[in-house]
Amino acid sequence: MIAIIDYGVGNLFSLVSSLKKIGADAIVTSDENVIKKADKLILPGVGAFRDASNKLFASGLDKVVLEQVSAGKPLMGICLGMQLLFDKSYEHGEYEGLGIIKGKVVPILEVAKDVKIPHMGWNALTFKNAKSEIFKYLNEGDFVYFVHSYFAMVEDSNDLSSVTDYTVEITASVQKGNVYGCQFHPEKSGETGLKILKAFNEL
Repeated sequence: MIAIIDYGVGNLFSLVSSLKKIGADAIVTSDENVIKKADKLILPGVGAFRDASNKLFASGLDKVVLEQVSAGKPLMGICLGMQLLFDKSYEHGEYEGLGIIKGKVVPILEVAKDVKIPHMGWNALTFKNAKSEIFKYLNEGDFVYFVHSYFAMVEDSNDLSSVTDYTVEITASVQKGNVYGCQFHPEKSGETGLKILKAFNEL
């Protein structure tokens, strides 16, 4: 079973629908006991980093996530959920993340000039390091759907699993052991996204 962690940050309908489409057993929950019984976890997220991190820490679910990750349970962070995996974000201030992956979240405009913000639409993936298990059904150059104005600057290049080009190289996904993160939305990325969720479900 996949537990989609509900800490009050948005509509999770499309994610649940996509997981059901691939035959995955998934539940949206904020129940610590259900999360502990799950085989895999997904940390979603939309909106501002400050609001999401405040809600996650206030709920106490941050401790549950870290505990389960330490025990070896697969975790996937999606969009803002991926950004929360990092040390901190500089979105309208400075805010702490979960610190699972070393690095920081900064404005795209800090590295890319004269680009449209938010970065919204379909972009191709370029794999980095060894091909991640969640991309086993994908080919280099497959397109996925992005909606974001901030991106993660990865401190250790070994944690980078793919990038996309937005006049500069932007972090598209990360992996550190049993922790995976996608800046893009697999649940909005058509067949390619379903293949990613299928591979995650098979871990």
